Amino acid sequence: MSSLAGKTLFVTGGSRGIGLAIALRAARDGANVVIAAKTSDPNPKLPGTIHSAAAEIEAAGGKALAIQTDIRFEEQVQAAVDAAVARFGGIDILINNASAISLTPTLMTDMKRYDLMHGINTRGTFLTSKVCIPQLLKASNPHVLNLAPPFPLQARWFAPHVAYTMAKYGMSLCVLGMAEEFKEQGIAFNALWPRTTIATAAVHNLLGGDALMRTSRTPEIMADAAHSILTKPSRSCTGNFFIDEDMLRAEGVTDFERYRADPAYTGELTEDFFLP
Repeated sequence: MSSLAGKTLFVTGGSRGIGLAIALRAARDGANVVIAAKTSDPNPKLPGTIHSAAAEIEAAGGKALAIQTDIRFEEQVQAAVDAAVARFGGIDILINNASAISLTPTLMTDMKRYDLMHGINTRGTFLTSKVCIPQLLKASNPHVLNLAPPFPLQARWFAPHVAYTMAKYGMSLCVLGMAEEFKEQGIAFNALWPRTTIATAAVHNLLGGDALMRTSRTPEIMADAAHSILTKPSRSCTGNFFIDEDMLRAEGVTDFERYRADPAYTGELTEDFFLP
């Protein structure tokens, strides 16, 4: 299978960035995409809403359903899944993309921010997976893809921001456990993580501004890698922690220059966190 035509994707946090890029790549195949995210009204600091994302998906050739959803709350997730099933008849693919970040050391991490990261990253991923699984069990090639890192237990990834690392590794552990739990039922659970930083609003606003954006890749590299994963047979592709560049190289891609966020910049790109 090389196309997602007719498949229904449920994407958390897909109003911008990597989630939206994955949604648009699927839309070009003719997929149905449910955008379950919080941003309903325009924000000058964060471009994109669930409604603008839905419009882009429709323009790209897909069918869209925008649902304002905070994945920390079970009733909102259940309502969004129910609406997706009512509109499209089921769910074939779940993209656990929603995430919160605060790169603060222990003494500078207030508990409100700690709870937000764990509520969205770890709990939200577990909750959304749990609610979607009954629908995925009915699908012909069901996939769950978490935007989560490989997790070598190295102190250097914990010391600078232990709360954030714990929250992201929670998403990774969902892959590790659920891939084994649902292997016999045929649901694939995989993780995808970038080799380099990705030019998103979060990278710009929280990590490094224009300078870091210049040394990053575009979200399209993650979208292309995700597409390669999601079109594989679910029973034979599960429990993996994929890196975008490695995944695409294995698919025969050799030109990565087209993914540079700033084509005029020819220097070294910035490597992302959590890589072995």
